[in-house]
Amino acid sequence: MIGLRTVLAALAMVAAGASAQAQTVYKVGSTPTGTPFTFLDAKTNTIQGMMVDVIEEIGKDQGFKVEIQPMQFSALIAALTSGKIDIISAAMYGSPERAKVVDFSKDVYAYGEGLVVSTKDEKDYGGFDDLKGKKVGAQIGTRYIDALKAAGTAAEVNAYDSLPDILRDVSNGRLDAGIGDYPILAYNLAQGRFPQLRLVKSYKPSVPGPINIAVKQGNAELLGKIDAGLAAIKKDGRFDAILKKWGL
Repeated sequence: MIGLRTVLAALAMVAAGASAQAQTVYKVGSTPTGTPFTFLDAKTNTIQGMMVDVIEEIGKDQGFKVEIQPMQFSALIAALTSGKIDIISAAMYGSPERAKVVDFSKDVYAYGEGLVVSTKDEKDYGGFDDLKGKKVGAQIGTRYIDALKAAGTAAEVNAYDSLPDILRDVSNGRLDAGIGDYPILAYNLAQGRFPQLRLVKSYKPSVPGPINIAVKQGNAELLGKIDAGLAAIKKDGRFDAILKKWGL
């Protein structure tokens, strides 16, 4: 005869299994070259970073799991609108232009762009106006490309797939300067990866703004979960712990 305790244990296992199967898994697009926000960890061959931690903690709070999908920054929005991914969690500004095609969460973190030049270049750059006659690189899909072109001061504005590519070309002299997300540039240089470069301290950002998590337009249910989860982790200290972990 089967004991009551055995029956209850079996029922609990069945309920737990059903719950696990019912838990939704969302595909999240993140970039492999946005340290410390998102990057490819060579040791684990997985995408890690601040924005990965944030969406994972939101998922824990809201009862869903995430599956991180690595892709180039310029491919993120197309992947979201076509349904290849469900969420973008990367160093992406929730700009008005992008908000025309995707829906953004509440602000996650805010910053502006930074400027890197060779250590041999000792000029105190203040902004775009000081880049007259310079060859400047910026990342495809960012607002910096359009802002640099609109300023009309740089002799050339070259588009790159990733910030490391820009940093390499400034290092080898193919570019005079590179523009990119300030925290990512600062992190790369702090790691000693590009000793020939310096982050210009006198430079003032021309394109400041917040980064946000994105979902497909009209997906109010998912956006509501993300906003609720983000508010919860900011309130209970988990968000601050993530920032501290990544030196932000």
